[in-house]
Amino acid sequence: MRSFTILFLLIVLLTGKNLAQSPDDNSHLWRPAPDEVYLQEVSQIVKTGKAVKSIGLYGKECFAIMDNQVFSLKGESLSPAKNAPKEVERLVSLDGQLWALTSNGLYKYTGNNWNKIGDQPFVDICMHQGDVYAATVEEIFKLDGDKFISIKPKDGYYSSDITMVMEDGSQLHADPVRLGPIFRIESYSGTLYVLRPGELVQFDGKIVNTDFIDWGRLPSGTTRDLMSFGSRMYITTDRGLTEVRGASMKNYKGEDGLPVENTTCLASGFANDIWIGTERGAVRKLDDEWQYFGAEHWLPENHVNDIAVGEKMVYIATDGGIGIISYEPYTLQKKAAFYERHLDEWGHKRLGFIHTLYKKDNEWIREVSDNDGAHTATYLAAMCFKYKVTGDEKARQEAEESFNAMLFLDRVNDIDGLIARSIWSTTADKDEKGKSGSGGLPARWYPTEDGKWYWKGDVSSDEIIAHFYSVSLFHDLVATGKEKELAKEHLTRMAAYIMDNGWKIIDKDGTPTRWGRWDPEYLLRPYGYSDRGVNGLEALTFMQTAYAVSGQEKFSNGYQQLVDWGYLNNVLKQKNTFPPSSLAPWDDNLANEAYATVLRYTTDPHLRSYYLRSIERFYEIKRMEHIPWFNFTYGAYTGNDCEIDQCVKHLRAWTLDCTEYNYRNSHRDDLFVEAGYTSYEGGLKAISPRELSVSRGSRRAISLDGGVGGRRIMEPTGFLKDYWMGRYYGFIEAPKTTDPELITVKPTGKYLGAAPYDGPGRPVFY
Repeated sequence: MRSFTILFLLIVLLTGKNLAQSPDDNSHLWRPAPDEVYLQEVSQIVKTGKAVKSIGLYGKECFAIMDNQVFSLKGESLSPAKNAPKEVERLVSLDGQLWALTSNGLYKYTGNNWNKIGDQPFVDICMHQGDVYAATVEEIFKLDGDKFISIKPKDGYYSSDITMVMEDGSQLHADPVRLGPIFRIESYSGTLYVLRPGELVQFDGKIVNTDFIDWGRLPSGTTRDLMSFGSRMYITTDRGLTEVRGASMKNYKGEDGLPVENTTCLASGFANDIWIGTERGAVRKLDDEWQYFGAEHWLPENHVNDIAVGEKMVYIATDGGIGIISYEPYTLQKKAAFYERHLDEWGHKRLGFIHTLYKKDNEWIREVSDNDGAHTATYLAAMCFKYKVTGDEKARQEAEESFNAMLFLDRVNDIDGLIARSIWSTTADKDEKGKSGSGGLPARWYPTEDGKWYWKGDVSSDEIIAHFYSVSLFHDLVATGKEKELAKEHLTRMAAYIMDNGWKIIDKDGTPTRWGRWDPEYLLRPYGYSDRGVNGLEALTFMQTAYAVSGQEKFSNGYQQLVDWGYLNNVLKQKNTFPPSSLAPWDDNLANEAYATVLRYTTDPHLRSYYLRSIERFYEIKRMEHIPWFNFTYGAYTGNDCEIDQCVKHLRAWTLDCTEYNYRNSHRDDLFVEAGYTSYEGGLKAISPRELSVSRGSRRAISLDGGVGGRRIMEPTGFLKDYWMGRYYGFIEAPKTTDPELITVKPTGKYLGAAPYDGPGRPVFY
């Protein structure tokens, strides 16, 4: 161990090498991903309290049908459309025109008036060979001037049944051949197609062809919509989506990636994509990717009745109103700027801490949580990475603010190294002091001598490792002069307090905290046995970090003591996969903070091999979730491929709205593990961030359901940490565009969330 000490000090003192710097470009197997411009979804919901049965567009005007009446959408409200026809069944946008299908005729909207074109009760309308065709239940009509003319042959329809064909080519029928009952019509490959209930028919103007499909069949007799799309045609059914190509049918089911098999309607998108309505949300099929949009984030209600697509705008009619999804050009750097603006304008910041917001008496309140230090650590890490990448002075100031908040959690009491969970102002905080503590125990709150604050005790391993992770980054990447000394002091005070108390955190009342234990009496006996791996990894990280920043032999000896107890061996399988009761997503977060810290400082090849073997196992378990925080940590310290393209896709899928709506995915039909991955924890599927809600650090993509009904606003610090970490280590390149509209956002000038903090200031430490 002494040879390791000398070697480490020589590396640091003689070479001045920053052990947190990104790997040399030639030392890794991954290739960086460009931060290219992409289209970011933005959600808007118009609630109506009743079903919107159909929706249509005329230019930028949007119209909707409720109770067979036409309404015009203006902003977030619907009002009856002027001079609109009555008893409207459907709206159809067709070749830049808007048509209303009613029980007593067909109307065309001209921008000012609704002109009646035909008296027939049409059920559908389409463009075919440059002309407008419309269908009743039994016939198809072609628009000729301002009139619809039936295209039914004078001698009736012919059948495709060859036994009906006479020698001269004519047909004789005991009963006339029917074209109907027609539900939908569509033009595909120069031919008209008719969707009957449970049957697709090809119609060339004469022959009603019912046997043109050579391969495949519809999955159900319940058919609902028909849409032509280039070389393909699609049919929605209650048991999947059918794709017609030539004379073949292919059915998409949950096992093929279709999120919901009970499909209702179809619309052509704006980017060679198709939109599919379902009984439980909307689906976008973009190339081979299936994107799911459900209530409450994207839609007012799950049952989708109709979809209309405009210029990078999608309008989704549901039983509870209209969901509007617009698409705006973004880069990931712009998204990071958007989230940073969100933190300011929604009032997530207080005294350098970062807080979640919740609704109380119709007012947004900052939550003084059980883990204010851990929550702030995520933002501190993000700003450290950003400052090192960009040199942005504001990022440095933000990092300093959060670092001082972390110091405050130590200095708020008179015991060096005892960290508070959170700090509550006796005069300014609107949130109440939490009554619950760790493991269901009562909360421990202690007043300060000056009467200004209460601080929460019973600190756990969550807070301690978060301090080591974030403050060590601040020490390495940002701090200079007195700041660096204070960061070193903060790390060594915590490490010494743990070590001097027998590898436990002793609270203000003289008793060990519930979860602040790294002693062998806890970890190597049944009571704490399931924590032996992650807590052992943390303890080794505490000692290694304190030794690296201070060079004090005390911490080197402490590290050796842990090694002698077998903690390194326990680290190898720190990630629990069974039983289910031992699985905790926050433990994965804690382990990753430890990996990202101890590997930064461990240079001895033998010691390092333990952590590398451990993170290899950990990453193999976690990689199916595509979470950049885990992938980037693995790639940074192994140099191995870490699926960067999946990480970029994941970051792009984060939603801009940080409200924690309810989300439900357990009903989906596509709950399977992707090819090339294995679920070691029993997860059924990695759910995209688009289909979850914004989160900070402890993320688990295999959690199917969640949310708090829109009553909480989450700080988007998880994205900021992941993105700027990716930039720092070179996984993500800087955007090539210099257009300010694509790499940053302007302040809105609005204050949207919690009122500004108005209370005593944080003590000054330097």
